[in-house]
Amino acid sequence: MKDLTKGKPSVLVFTFAVPIFLGNLLQLTYSLADTRIVGSFLGGNALAAVGATSTLSGLIIGFLLGLSNGFAIITAQKFGAGDIEQMRKSFAQSLVLGTGISVFFTVLGLAFLRQILQFLNIPEKLLPMARSYIIIIIAGLLATFLYDACAAALRAIGDTVTPLIILAVSVALNIAGDLFFVVVLHSGVRSAAIATVLAQGLAFVICWFYMMHKYEILRLSKEDFCHVNPAMRKEMLSAGLSMGFMSSLINIGSLTLQTAINQLGKEIIIAHTAARKLSEMFMIMFSVFGQTMATYCGQNMGAGKMDRVKQGIKVALLYTFIWSAMSAVASYTIGDFLVYLVTGTHNKIVLLNATNYLKFNTIFYFVTTIICILRNAMQGLGDHVTPLVSSSLEMIGKIIIAFTLVPWLGYTGVILAEPLVWFIMVIPLLIQIFRMPAFKKTEKYNKRKK
Repeated sequence: MKDLTKGKPSVLVFTFAVPIFLGNLLQLTYSLADTRIVGSFLGGNALAAVGATSTLSGLIIGFLLGLSNGFAIITAQKFGAGDIEQMRKSFAQSLVLGTGISVFFTVLGLAFLRQILQFLNIPEKLLPMARSYIIIIIAGLLATFLYDACAAALRAIGDTVTPLIILAVSVALNIAGDLFFVVVLHSGVRSAAIATVLAQGLAFVICWFYMMHKYEILRLSKEDFCHVNPAMRKEMLSAGLSMGFMSSLINIGSLTLQTAINQLGKEIIIAHTAARKLSEMFMIMFSVFGQTMATYCGQNMGAGKMDRVKQGIKVALLYTFIWSAMSAVASYTIGDFLVYLVTGTHNKIVLLNATNYLKFNTIFYFVTTIICILRNAMQGLGDHVTPLVSSSLEMIGKIIIAFTLVPWLGYTGVILAEPLVWFIMVIPLLIQIFRMPAFKKTEKYNKRKK
């Protein structure tokens, strides 16, 4: 466990973030390996089929990840306040509420899968492979959520190392499963999805038994599931759904954009798949420090130490600004080589479009940095509305661009899309953060200290 309410913020934020970074890097490593395995052994059509549905899986899985992280904010606040009984109840409720929501999305996704795939405008020749892949991913959503919930609870009490170790095991098994099913058994594109779901399920089992053995404060009893304060359940749903919808609104915009991309041909689909995989790698630090800020701000808010909140946000912004500069340099120097590593192709159209996407987007990453840090910090501080407003602006912007710039400019419209909406969605965050009670209290606190 790690108490983020004591100690130097710059050291605490960095040491807390490192295991999260390594965990996210492992997850991305698997994602890149999965893309390369599918592309190398199953061909361009299979890779395009997986890429054409990646925004759909990202939409649902991103919602569940946001949901679990939102629930964990309440757990972090209770832990920071030293209220262990309520902390356990919040963890128990996260499992109950999240399981119900996961099952709902699974049933809904499977029932309307045909209509969803039609909406995505997936080319007819890619449709069978795309369907066989995404149906497995949707069927395994519960396993994905349960692992996310357990990992989020561990981070809420300051343990970021255990989720990293378990994730490392899961990723290794995932890659091994991909190679076994795809290369040895020749099971086709659906086997990549099967390997993913099996690895997620195993990660949950390992994580659960470790938690119950290691942390007495997380050992749940029947009582923890009963007599829950309605106010806390409402607070958890507010935080969880806010973070879940925040992620979903972003992905809905990306999903709509993908429908336009899917009409630009196989080469553009592959180029965008590669560009997005690499963008996820470049943006990894934004997510890392965003998750760190949600827990850090949650614990310090629970402990009533508002003076530490602004210090932590400044440190997180500094770290991510440095990373943004490094990402831009990589795009302009070795961008085409990175695209080749992901796709395994020397196709000039794929390389050119993917690298153009990376070069243009990375020079505006400083805006994305501010967005990710502030909206997660706000969630940790109890503002669940402003981050949703910001994410809604991103969704609306991408939808408008999908129906205007992309038909007019082709893939150039896609390249322009995200930087344009970033400058719009950062505005409400900058306005609101300085109006929040936490910052007003910080200013008063600083005046008293002087």
